[in-house]
Amino acid sequence: MRRFLKLAGLVGGALAGTVFYRRSLRPRRERLEIYFADGTLTSYGESSPEAERVLALARRVLADARG
Repeated sequence: MRRFLKLAGLVGGALAGTVFYRRSLRPRRERLEIYFADGTLTSYGESSPEAERVLALARRVLADARG
């Protein structure tokens, strides 16, 4: 029983560390996702020319909203 608890603690700790890394330490990647009425999705990365203008506007709106 103790072995199982040690293994469960080790796996839980590794999972928590992975989640922490993915959410806080790794730089966030911005992207633009466009959802269409028919259910399709188009996604553009932050370096694509299609997304540059919209992401700049979104950053400005968020900065104004935060004060």
